[in-house]
Amino acid sequence: MDPEAARAALLTETDLLADLYRSSDPTTPVPTCPGWTLAHLVAHVGGAHRWTATMVTRRSTENVDFAEVPDVRRPRDQQAAVEWLRDSARQIIAAVGATGSEVPVWTPFGAPRPAEWWIRRRLHEATGHRADALLALGREVVMAPAIAADGLSELLDLIATGSPWFATPLEDGNTLALASTDSAAIWSVARSGDTVAWTGVPTEATVTVSGAAVDLYLLALRRISAADARLTISGDPKVLGTWLDRTAF
Repeated sequence: MDPEAARAALLTETDLLADLYRSSDPTTPVPTCPGWTLAHLVAHVGGAHRWTATMVTRRSTENVDFAEVPDVRRPRDQQAAVEWLRDSARQIIAAVGATGSEVPVWTPFGAPRPAEWWIRRRLHEATGHRADALLALGREVVMAPAIAADGLSELLDLIATGSPWFATPLEDGNTLALASTDSAAIWSVARSGDTVAWTGVPTEATVTVSGAAVDLYLLALRRISAADARLTISGDPKVLGTWLDRTAF
């Protein structure tokens, strides 16, 4: 996804989450985030957006304590919280623009990365948690195939960093393919050392999962199960089960 598209999508996805919050009961439980309500979800997304903006503004190559972030707490008033959440995404974009997209900034995935990296990371925090909100409200998760596909690609990129957050998700000799039925996208994943690597080139795989891009993304996020009727699985389902067990995020 090109930088301008990522910026636009970050604003759109955050605004969509804000719209959901405005029209819903803040105390609604969020089953996919155990122990959270919609109010907790909004506090998490908006607070982390603002934390990111602060880190980028400071050009920090070390983690920044949330206690140092201005206006990091969600307002108690529901409408004020809606505007606070909307503004949080705009703060990230303004911070990256003012600081410079190539300036290195701390990330939780190894060495500092260009500030631009955070636009895409926060975009897909928003897409994933908007899905959580929709599921909590009993609604269908609707997402543009291109956005869902990029979310899946970004998640695979994070897993491929070899971060200690993820155990090695594939055993030697096993491969995973994810095939989108509503776009031309495909993700072919194989073990690479102690982690994995992926390409967009179709290959024979130990297990293949086919479905709409949004459903593949939700599966990878563990928001729906491999038994969901919207997915088709061929090959060894145990390989998929191991992958999901080892890539919780």
